[in-house]
Amino acid sequence: MRRNSKKIRNKNLKRRRLLIIGGPTVAVLVVGSACAVWLGATASGIKSELEIATSMVPSLKSDLAANRPAEAAIAVEKLKSHTANARKLADNPIWTLASTLPGAGQNFSAVSEVARAADDVATLGLGPLVRVFSVLDWKSLLPGPDGSDLKPLKAAAPFVTSSSQAVRLSADRLDQIDDSKLIAQVAEPLIRARGELREVTGALSAAANASTLLPSMLGSDEPRNYLLIVQNNAETRASGGIPGALAVLNFDQGKLTLAAQSSAGEVGVMTPPVPTEASQQQIYSARLGKFMQDVNLTPDFPTAAASAKAMWERKTGQSVDGVVSVDPIALAYLLEATGPLELNKQGVSPSVNGLPTTLTSKNVVQTLLSDVYSKIEQPALQDKYFAGVAQEIFTSLSSGNAQAGPLFTAMGQSTAEGRLLVWSARTDEQSAITRYPLSGAVAGPSVAPAQFGVYFNDGTGAKMDYYVKRTVQLVRDCPQDGYEKISVRIVSTNTAPADAAKTLPSYVTGGGHFGVPPGTVQTNVIAYGPAQAHIESATLDGQKSPFAPYMHASRPVGVIAQLLAPGESKTVEFHFAKIVQHTEPNLVVTPTVQPVKDVVLPAQDASCRQG
Repeated sequence: MRRNSKKIRNKNLKRRRLLIIGGPTVAVLVVGSACAVWLGATASGIKSELEIATSMVPSLKSDLAANRPAEAAIAVEKLKSHTANARKLADNPIWTLASTLPGAGQNFSAVSEVARAADDVATLGLGPLVRVFSVLDWKSLLPGPDGSDLKPLKAAAPFVTSSSQAVRLSADRLDQIDDSKLIAQVAEPLIRARGELREVTGALSAAANASTLLPSMLGSDEPRNYLLIVQNNAETRASGGIPGALAVLNFDQGKLTLAAQSSAGEVGVMTPPVPTEASQQQIYSARLGKFMQDVNLTPDFPTAAASAKAMWERKTGQSVDGVVSVDPIALAYLLEATGPLELNKQGVSPSVNGLPTTLTSKNVVQTLLSDVYSKIEQPALQDKYFAGVAQEIFTSLSSGNAQAGPLFTAMGQSTAEGRLLVWSARTDEQSAITRYPLSGAVAGPSVAPAQFGVYFNDGTGAKMDYYVKRTVQLVRDCPQDGYEKISVRIVSTNTAPADAAKTLPSYVTGGGHFGVPPGTVQTNVIAYGPAQAHIESATLDGQKSPFAPYMHASRPVGVIAQLLAPGESKTVEFHFAKIVQHTEPNLVVTPTVQPVKDVVLPAQDASCRQG
């Protein structure tokens, strides 16, 4: 009995020990399971709130684009409520504690940063921006007989700048997260959020600079004069086309007037030449500093603009504050905003030559780049017609005929396609402009680390580029020795009629005066690679071809001269190697008569086979 009693006591002791040990363990397991369920539900809640907020962005953009400030303000408040909910969930003590766990904690921490960044963008970025937007009278910012009211824009500048800085700080925080150690469910949304924030950051930064610079550049403090260059894409130059019509744009308190008008031919030959960079002279010849028609043989618009300013001042004695460049396609976009243009003013007289008396966005390009040469034989009268059309368009613009939405759309599209370029002679202004593609620079903050450039310079001395159709494409080759290899493929076709030598005017074909048979097009095809890369080789129609290698702004440059008879197509490829930048490559191309979307093709990956 004593032995049985001892066994019973031992069993009870073991049972109590199990209860003592098992109780906390079970509790921990229960609590842990509950926390896991809670964390999962919280993660789902954060995801849902951010997805709802993201889904509201397109309608917000539409409201802003359509100038519906009241609707935009309501949309932002709704969006802010969802980002605030996501942030509140991510700031819960349990979620914060989970962020400290070894290994898995960095995923919780990353989600928190995304939620906070989204809320900061909505509250500190979009909120103030929409409030500013709601009080701006966009019509008052348009050019008109009495000028633009620039005071509201100046008043808005601090708020826009503050919004831009807040969003940039959020973007910087997300960029500091190491996504390589995150699970896919967290890393992928983080990467998307970074991309979206970069886009917003860039747009807000541009808006901040515009609100700060535009008032003074439009003459709010003192009158400003800008040399206007209309590039003619029928005779291609690296930044678009040969400078044709010239004029001086005057801005005084936002009021736009067109002052002196001239042409590149009237400027004459610069003796001695305007000083230009030696490395660019080596590539593009000393013509850069001798002729206004050739200042933009270089694709670097700041160089071309500085030379144009110097030439204009030497010829006329008039100092200008900067240079603005457009082409006929950009003028077509402007006509979408101003409406059709009646050419019935003195000095234009199109009906005498059989040209249309009304220019629209549909016929202005063909009229200026083709029909004018078949209807008007004398170059001086062609220049006069160009100048007259430019005067009429800018007179219509300055009269307040443009609609705000279409005008801003036209300017945005022209800028995106490289058809609107701006350079300021004032260092502080140019420093800000250089951050954006509007500057047309080949080096500096506006140039992506893996940017390629393809540019065209006419060698025919004629207006045959109206008939040349091109496509440009990046092709990713197989990596070698740990470096990426990328080729730039340029396909060019001369679509002129087979009997172009007889049916097209001599002024269009060149008449063989520069050693090129009439109807044939000679073009210098120029390719720029990223800094630190080099051109390995070049091919013409698949066969290895000699090319001229250069360097410009630490970027490798290759040049091939190409002849195209009517109906002929040729393919040039430049093969770049040693590309070390770990970013997506992008491509900048000379704006031609064609829509940019038809010229720049999607990048292609070469098929790599193991040897």
